[in-house]
Amino acid sequence: MKSYKEDVAKNPSGFVLLADYVPDIIQEIRYYSTYNFIGDKIDGYEEPCALLTKEAARALKAVSKELIVQGYRLKVFDAYRPACAVKHFMLWGIEDEDIRMKPYFYPDLRKQELFEKGYVAKQSSHSRGSTVDLTLVDMNTGKEVDMGSPFDLFGEKSHPDYRGITDEQYENRMILQKAMLRNGFLPLDCEWWHFTLDNEPYPDTYFEFPVSSEYLRK
Repeated sequence: MKSYKEDVAKNPSGFVLLADYVPDIIQEIRYYSTYNFIGDKIDGYEEPCALLTKEAARALKAVSKELIVQGYRLKVFDAYRPACAVKHFMLWGIEDEDIRMKPYFYPDLRKQELFEKGYVAKQSSHSRGSTVDLTLVDMNTGKEVDMGSPFDLFGEKSHPDYRGITDEQYENRMILQKAMLRNGFLPLDCEWWHFTLDNEPYPDTYFEFPVSSEYLRK
């Protein structure tokens, strides 16, 4: 017999497809692809779509409206992340000696340091459904704004307050961060792209259902 906790963790009723709330958002769901720090498609990503809690999606809609006025569109790399995906990360860290993506995502760190320094955690706020990884796209050029480091580059260069980048790159980070803060999201101190809704609806639940539009309709 399933426990109540297990039933809750597999219940997607509080979640929505982000594209339904923010149709202008661009999606490049990295963990559905092989272009990520592991180099394989990650467990639990059945579709390349972003899911979020209704509350986080509403807040991100407000962010998008604000930034469009400034000439930017949002681009999301990851949103809700199933607990099984985090387990995939941990097993890769413990058992897998493969470091083929090291030059692209953690060139200055040993693999184990990703876990020791908190870049990859045993439990992720993404699994609570109100955390999103994203950047800005310039509406004039159609290109990602230069943030001084790419998404999922693990290291000091990706810390939001890192000043070893150009003034323009730093200001770009602050444009994103200020818009997110104004609309109820909190930043992470080691990743400029990572934000969690301050008043998240499920602060103690780590969900386990797949990233799938079909699952939401069940």
